[in-house]
Amino acid sequence: MTENSRILTYDANARKQRLSASREQRLTNIFMIMAAGFALISDGYQNNVMSMLNKVFPIEYGKHVYSDIVATRVSNASLIGTILGQVVVGVACDYMGRKWAILVATVLLVGGSALCAASHGTTVNGMFWMLTVMRGVTGFGLGAEYPCCSVSANEAANEHSETRRGGIMVLVTNLPLSLGGPFANIVFLIVYSICGPQHLPALWRTMFALGCAWPLSVFYFRWKTSSNALYTKGQFKSRVPLWLAAKYSWSRLLGTCFVWFCYDFVAFSNGLFSATIISSVIKDSSNIKTVAEWNLLLGIIAVPGVFLGAYLCDRIGRKYTLMFGFGGYLIFGLIIGCAWDKIHKITGLFIVFYGLMNGLANAGPGDMLGLTSSESFPTAIRGSCYGLSAAVGKVGAVVGVYCFNPVKANLGIRYVFIIAACCGLAGILATWILIPHSRENDLMEQDVKFHNYLVNHGWTGAMGMDVEETDLERKGTALSLSGTESYVKDSTMGVVVREISS
Repeated sequence: MTENSRILTYDANARKQRLSASREQRLTNIFMIMAAGFALISDGYQNNVMSMLNKVFPIEYGKHVYSDIVATRVSNASLIGTILGQVVVGVACDYMGRKWAILVATVLLVGGSALCAASHGTTVNGMFWMLTVMRGVTGFGLGAEYPCCSVSANEAANEHSETRRGGIMVLVTNLPLSLGGPFANIVFLIVYSICGPQHLPALWRTMFALGCAWPLSVFYFRWKTSSNALYTKGQFKSRVPLWLAAKYSWSRLLGTCFVWFCYDFVAFSNGLFSATIISSVIKDSSNIKTVAEWNLLLGIIAVPGVFLGAYLCDRIGRKYTLMFGFGGYLIFGLIIGCAWDKIHKITGLFIVFYGLMNGLANAGPGDMLGLTSSESFPTAIRGSCYGLSAAVGKVGAVVGVYCFNPVKANLGIRYVFIIAACCGLAGILATWILIPHSRENDLMEQDVKFHNYLVNHGWTGAMGMDVEETDLERKGTALSLSGTESYVKDSTMGVVVREISS
């Protein structure tokens, strides 16, 4: 049987050539990494801004208007929009390209934030319905940012560093996301000091309007970026073999989806209602400024966890870092939940333990889920699989948000933390069973394996690396052998292509 002429062989030496690129090319890679990840601080801001506004709205409009049902609806509108954005734009960024997906995400994020600030209606209930819809639009923009920005940053980092890709990826994606929480609280305290308790409508409208600033600040730079070489070589050029792609990736996809569900079930409900949780342990719970200050401290305590995860992931691996972080939910969730009767009377100690729990979560699933989901899949389907994994996570967030108020009302705050501990245990077990170690130093190595898998299973389509021989000769070097075969080495993509002469 004749050997398949389309089988590719990964060339490790070409990776070294790419990494030893010119200073100009390395600066371009850094620019692409920063442009992709920098505005994610706006995503962190948007995810956390509702935490304090959930305290403002009942004071301004009354609990009979802004009831628990309305609060859950407004909060979940963003999450549902995020789910749709992650799936739709995750798929689109594999087909349309990373750049255009990022630009669409930026426009939706800016437009949604502006319309949230402009929410109005003939009645207060009408205003909150408009706010609900606009939070959904903002959420779609947020969801769109996750897959296209994360995979773009990881692919650019792949061309920049051989051994520190994970840490770079974490610092340009999850660090801005994590800083978004403290940033939202700092902005809230500043705006609250300016507006005062007499002008709360101006306060919440300003908070939403300022959400436009970060994505606008990098729009020009995102416009100037170009598609990276890894995407150009790894994308499908013809029909997509959906069934073969699913067979190749299903086990990894199951792992990233389930683990992300466990994480977001806890992280988003605790994040959205952190001010509510803090109000239950401080004496003057009606003082918005006091709640915001404690909320700020809680967010700051959790930030160093991002650096810990960035340090560990390239040393002990993604899988063990992920399990280590879930251990924070298990340990501190049990400590706070089991000792609730005593610990809720000591506000400082509670905030420290709560912050450490969130900090370890940042180091583990907060850092690693985006990284693992962008490294576990080949370039051709990376955006789609990342978007689907993150979307399932947001389904967990929606479930967590819906469960929070019933759990608080019927079981008490202590069970919020006991349930978090249970999710931590589930995350550890799921990670151990379902999440693989990312063994490939070069993401292109997995692209070659995926290409060969498709070819071996009868796929006749084309990927970016299936270029014509004339193109390869223009980019690489051709070596003739025996007059019957030629091997063409393309140094720009790191594979060796065997061409069988007719």
